[in-house]
Parts: sequence; C-alpha cells; structure tokens
Amino acid sequence: MTLWARTCTVRQMIDVAELHPGGIDRFETRRPIPRADYDALSRDIIALKKKLNAVILAHNYQVSEIQDVADYVGDSLGLAQQAAKTSAQVIVFCGVHFMAETAKILNPNKIVILPDKDAGCSLETSCPASKLKELQEKNPNFWTIAYINCSAEVKALCDVICTSGNAVKIVNAAPKDKDILFVPDENLGSWVMEQTGRPMTLWRGNCYVHVEWTSSAILRIREDYPGAPVVAHPECTRAVRLLADEVCSTEKMVAYCRNSPAKAIIIATEAGMLHRLKKECPDKTFIPAPTENCRCNECRFMKMNTLEKLYNCMERLEPRVELPPSTISRARISLDRMLEISARA
Repeated sequence: MTLWARTCTVRQMIDVAELHPGGIDRFETRRPIPRADYDALSRDIIALKKKLNAVILAHNYQVSEIQDVADYVGDSLGLAQQAAKTSAQVIVFCGVHFMAETAKILNPNKIVILPDKDAGCSLETSCPASKLKELQEKNPNFWTIAYINCSAEVKALCDVICTSGNAVKIVNAAPKDKDILFVPDENLGSWVMEQTGRPMTLWRGNCYVHVEWTSSAILRIREDYPGAPVVAHPECTRAVRLLADEVCSTEKMVAYCRNSPAKAIIIATEAGMLHRLKKECPDKTFIPAPTENCRCNECRFMKMNTLEKLYNCMERLEPRVELPPSTISRARISLDRMLEISARA
C-alpha cells in the first residue's frame, strides 16, 4: 500500500480561520488536501486499526483531525488510565514521547508506536535523570513526586507520579514525615502548594507554551469579552492563575465549560483543546487567550503529529517505543501508585 505523503491539516486550518480572521498566515506551510483525500485517509486509518487490533489514544492538544479518528481523547491521567486497561495488542499514542513511554511502562508486552518520535516536551528536557538523582542524594528524606511530563528514567527515580488532574490528591496522600520534592513543573508545583498548604521543594522547569500567557494579555482579553470567565491550566504562571475564574486540568475544563452558564469562555491552554471543547459544548463560544506574541498558542511538539504520520506509523508499526526492563519495572511502581491513589474515593 502506498504511504500517504501529504500534510493533512485542512480541518485545523478551517478551525483557526474561523476563530482568528486574518490569522491563517501562521499555517501557510501546512498544505491542505482535498476533502475526498482527507476522508479516504481517515477510512484507511480506521481499517488499519481493525486489522492490527489497535487502539488510538490522543491527547487534547493534538490536531483536530487526529482527535476525530481517535478511540479516546483526553488528558494525561485519562490517557494513562486507558493505556492501563486496554485489551488492544497495539497502542498508537498520539501525543508526545513521554506519553508513549508511559503507555509502554504500563504495557511492556505490547507494541507501542507514535506518529513522530521527535515530538518531545520542554518539561521533560528540563529534568535530566542524572541531575535529579544528584539532588535526591542531598536529602535522603525526599519523597519525590513527578509530574507525568518527564522521561521514563525520571519516573523510575520517583516515589509517585501525578498529573495536573490529580496532583492535589497525590500531594495530600504523601507521607507526612517526608520532605516533598516536586518535579519538573514549578508552576504546577506552586499551584499545588497553594491548594494543599504542603511545603515542597520545586524543580525549576516549566512548559514553554503555558508561560507565554501574561497578566496584561489576560486583562486585555477580559476587556474585549466582559463577563466571559477565564479558565487556565495550572502550568500557567501565578500571575495568570490569579486572574482566572477556574484553574484546572484539560479534562476538568470540559466539565467546567459544560456546567458554566456563560455562553463565551476564555481558554488559557494549548490551542488543540478548543476543538474538543467545541465538540463537547457546541452551544458555546470559546476564545483562545492571547499571548503577547500571538492569538493562538500552540505546542510545536504536539503539532508535529499529523494524520499522514499517524497512518504511516500504523502501516510500518514504527517508530516503536522500547525501554530497558529495569527502567520499566522501577517506573511502573510510581505509576501504579498514582493510579491506585487516583482510584480512591
């Protein structure tokens, strides 16, 4: 079968054009394809999925056309839970590399593939395992909690993993006689300290996308849309979080927006979330919070995955995620602890 070789982002271009008239120039390098070809590619992906006994998991920040063919779209916690319970023999992970590693840790005997092996994360690279180990050795009483946005090697060094959706619960469950070391997102960590009152040592790392929002940009968009609540991800800086009406994970954003009486809501997280919100709440208008530099903040790593690359990785069963058994066994302990705590009432 001939591999697809076109960049399939026509639906995303339409979405952004509707939201930002005149702003489509940001997508000039993405070549649209005819609708018939787009539909054919989607059908080929679904046929391959059945042939391979595969499941397609996609993060909320993926391009809209990938979200539309996925079996499950969600945040890191939901994706980890889906990966832990799937019966599929092949896991196709549409996200960034550390997410696919998480699926492999939870499914060491299954094939785990991802569309682009170079889809990384600024948080992951900010926290090398060797540097973390050096810090841990300075305080044997550290209880290390790692945000899931980290490498498998870092997960293997930690006591428990968390996501933005369960970080408060994970920190509240930490042993009271331990000193908490929270890695690698200092903004999420500071927000968790505010919620729990638990002091923590914070690693100096951040998401390069979420720190782009500023208090001045949020104040300006509030003036443009008076009465529209602001929903922000906890990876945003404290200055932005203080201006938000709700600070929560992407999955909890869906619930907040669905239940809010507001007809227009300002969203301060990666732009891919807008597609999910529009599908879940079609009767509402979602306004992407602007930064000082653009009107639609995107993660360049999340957007490295395309529908074409998704098809190709399934056709080839490459690139695969492979990890040393010792790393898998140690990292599995911290991930299982997170899933067990998350399941508690």
